[in-house]
Amino acid sequence: MTRTMTIKQALNEALKEEFRRDETVIIMGCDVGVRGNPFGITLGLYDEFGPERVRDTPISEAAIVGACLGAAATGSRPIGEILFSDWITIGMDQLVNQIAKIRYMFGGKINVPLVIRAPVGAGGGQAAQHSQSFEAWFSHVPGLQVVMPITPYDVKGLLKTAIRSNDPVLFFEHKRGYEIRGEVPEEDYTIPFGEAVVRREGADVTIVAISIMVHKALAAAESLNQMGIKCEVIDPRTIYPFDYDTVLQSLDKTHRLIVTHESNRRSGIGAEIVSQVVERGFDLLDDHPVIVAGLDVPMPYNRQLEAMVIPSEEKIKNAVLKLMD
Repeated sequence: MTRTMTIKQALNEALKEEFRRDETVIIMGCDVGVRGNPFGITLGLYDEFGPERVRDTPISEAAIVGACLGAAATGSRPIGEILFSDWITIGMDQLVNQIAKIRYMFGGKINVPLVIRAPVGAGGGQAAQHSQSFEAWFSHVPGLQVVMPITPYDVKGLLKTAIRSNDPVLFFEHKRGYEIRGEVPEEDYTIPFGEAVVRREGADVTIVAISIMVHKALAAAESLNQMGIKCEVIDPRTIYPFDYDTVLQSLDKTHRLIVTHESNRRSGIGAEIVSQVVERGFDLLDDHPVIVAGLDVPMPYNRQLEAMVIPSEEKIKNAVLKLMD
């Protein structure tokens, strides 16, 4: 049986089910308790599981991330919630120098089964300090797994996988995607990391789209279909581990590649994807790969300027047309 629900509801359901399944699962963050998170993600957890497992913290991202490390190393499965992913920077030492490396430094004697959840992305006129996406930063750090789902089904299944993992996971949710609706099974399920999904099949161009860009790529593909251009749209779902096999299988049909992500183009995850594809499957390409990404500027507050910075359906469509010219 399946139901239709929003990404926000799918996240909430996944959290409640994992709390009921495993009493070592806890959550820490600003306003995760009584308020239920500013986006409503943790509504009902405090009432059902109490203050020992649902902990409102001081406004200190360094404390949240550090407390998660201590809890994970001593038998709990903590979820640390950062209200905006921009503020993970405040806990970077704990995350990059401790959490990512502690298992290695102790010769595998300590597991670090923790999840850091945070909303990413722009689109709401929230300016430069509330609109960033740092997936490329964290995929660069050995020891961290990075997840960026954008459908209710994937959000629920991948969050359950993240919570059950014995390694640290960065779980990024696009703040403009919380109301996206989709079908979610009633029964328990998980989704393995490192398995992409083909959202639309096509034979002319492969579009690898990250997070919210999946929906923009699908819209562009539908428009291009009216012009006789068949785009294949791939949603990686996880940034690390990344499923290059699915991308290469697609390129074996299309021989053209576009990668699109909202974060800045320079040193973005698109550059890594293109690099890996060229190294692994150069002979599959009939033309140069193209990256459609955010401009290399701080995100403006003004809505019109913000729209200029963020990749759009039209920008993806124009990139395909230029590549097919």
